[in-house]
Amino acid sequence: MTTSPPIQEQKPGAARRSGRPGIALAVIAACQLMVVLDATIVNIALPHIQDALDFSTTDLTWVVSSYTLTFGGLLLLGGRAGDILGRRRVFMTGILLFTFASLLGGLAQEPWQLLAARVLQGMGGAIASPTSLALITTTFAEGPQRNRAFGVFAAVSAGGGAIGLLAGGMLTEWLDWRWVLFVNVPIGVLIAVLAPLYISESERHTGRFDILGALTSTTGMAALVYGFIRAADEGWRDDLTIGSFAAALVLLVAFVRIESRAADPITPLRMFADRNRSGTYVIMLSLAAAMFGMFFYIVLFVQNVLGYSPIQAGLAFLPVTVVIALGAGLSQRFLPVLGPKPFMIAGSTLAMTGLAWQALISSDSTYVSGVLGPMLVFGFGMGLNFVTLTLTAVSGIGPHEAGAASGLLNTMQQVGGSLGLSILTTVFGTASKNEVQKQLPKFLADGSAEQKAEFAKTRQLPAPWGHDVLAHGISAAFIPAAAMAVLALATAWFVIRVRKSDLDALAGTAQAAGAPAG
Repeated sequence: MTTSPPIQEQKPGAARRSGRPGIALAVIAACQLMVVLDATIVNIALPHIQDALDFSTTDLTWVVSSYTLTFGGLLLLGGRAGDILGRRRVFMTGILLFTFASLLGGLAQEPWQLLAARVLQGMGGAIASPTSLALITTTFAEGPQRNRAFGVFAAVSAGGGAIGLLAGGMLTEWLDWRWVLFVNVPIGVLIAVLAPLYISESERHTGRFDILGALTSTTGMAALVYGFIRAADEGWRDDLTIGSFAAALVLLVAFVRIESRAADPITPLRMFADRNRSGTYVIMLSLAAAMFGMFFYIVLFVQNVLGYSPIQAGLAFLPVTVVIALGAGLSQRFLPVLGPKPFMIAGSTLAMTGLAWQALISSDSTYVSGVLGPMLVFGFGMGLNFVTLTLTAVSGIGPHEAGAASGLLNTMQQVGGSLGLSILTTVFGTASKNEVQKQLPKFLADGSAEQKAEFAKTRQLPAPWGHDVLAHGISAAFIPAAAMAVLALATAWFVIRVRKSDLDALAGTAQAAGAPAG
């Protein structure tokens, strides 16, 4: 009589179909791709969202900021949740929340509905993104297999923006702007179904959630951003503008006090003790502030002034992604030889030059002279900085703190982008109002009766007068953007001091940091 071999019990939380690392990596990479491309895929659709839901240009910035603020503010908390509750469980929760929010955003009929959905998307992204990277370390064995997985993850992070530009253009032009959000739904559902099949649960670690720190930092930054955007519409003496800045001050001071006393702070303040790391955070904050504003306003310019279709707008931005990749590859190759400081100085100088060039934009500018040229200069400078900043942020700290240091850099990128866009919007709003007063007499003298009747209903100047208003506001907005790059350059020049002994560490980690912070 033969006996059957004993059935091996499956460990709790183990993947139901283990032994297929390729599928597991595809699931993890798909999550990262969805989160990374969401910013650019929505950017291309902004003019259509503005028309469909009747956003003002200043309020339209919340479509970007509501996502990036929530994403950046909760990013470190999301990573902590994965460690404490289990990374696969948290990963799936984030994906499902992001997917549900995308569905709600696509169905939005009012501006507040879309903004609420973007907040939920940011929360889902903040939960899923840090755990997706951490899952690579628990799914793949250390060595060549894990290195290849990190390489795929980095490539997806770097290429997600370009994919989003093209996908956003095609979906908006061929279907509808709502599909830039609907497209996440089938992808998210598929990821959630496949994750428990091919990805095992991670070991849980003890720890505490710094909920109060996350809330005060996120709401404080939201109040600060709202204050700037409110000032663009209502002025600096408006009661709500002043109240927003006051609330931001109280909340952010409270955040610092909470973090200084918390047992497990969401933002370890000791990370700022090192001058190189602090300088790195300032540079990322400043350059991201300028970059988010640049993409936002140039999207409006190429579609509303140059008359590009969504697909043409997406293609118009592809050259900048190419030069970013070239700059990142160049810095990655020569960082161990030259060190990070030369790349930070050169990159910030090029970014400043590109932004100053874009401050010359007008309604008569062409794509080549007013958009492509300055974007290529700016993009190459950003490419030189991305890898450099990532490496310097984790230089000189133990492996157990590398996640917090790099996560804080990503937070600086997202929060800096929101803050910078709000500052640029304040300048844009003021300059646009002044230009309207200048263009209005010309319109009343030369405009047709039909144009005047439409203006009486919409209060929006038609072309060509409206083009002059938009271009003038954008030109003015790039002046503070260039000033932000000046701050980055000054920080790189006077604050960053990397020792010769640090170059060995840079050589060992250059390959793994080849993608921009996501």
